[in-house]
Amino acid sequence: MSAPPDVAAANYITPAGYRKLVEERDRLWHEERPKMVETVAWAAGNGDRSENGDYIYGKKRLREIDRRLRFLRKRIDAAVVVGNEDRDHDRVFFGATVTVAYEDGRERTVVIVGADEIDPAAGRVSMKSPVGRALMNRSVGDEVLLRTPAATERLEVLAIRYDPLP
Repeated sequence: MSAPPDVAAANYITPAGYRKLVEERDRLWHEERPKMVETVAWAAGNGDRSENGDYIYGKKRLREIDRRLRFLRKRIDAAVVVGNEDRDHDRVFFGATVTVAYEDGRERTVVIVGADEIDPAAGRVSMKSPVGRALMNRSVGDEVLLRTPAATERLEVLAIRYDPLP
């Protein structure tokens, strides 16, 4: 029996976000890296490496790919895939779609996601962001204080729903 994941080190992620990380890792490992290794080997065979642009660039790109692969492996190993099946719509947790009202009357809808899936333009905010932290564990009708470096704002939770996560 495996030990439960360390909550602080866990990488909560949606099924779609997990697939995206795995696909990037596989593409880098099976496509980009082998091509770059081949390029570096070819360039190394051309003689003086100190002034060989193909070799220098190839080695640099290979280091970048390897660094990204290490990062992806760590994120995938720490991943805790969370779906929205059978969720109680009373409280805000990971994966919730939350509509809030600001004091000035503006409304905003955000989806609480993991750090690897944030997209502010699409309303996808990290559960560790100021907005995400302020909303976690709240219910409809709750007022929360959103503390950002710029100011402190009061928000009201208007709606909570859990859409199916792809």
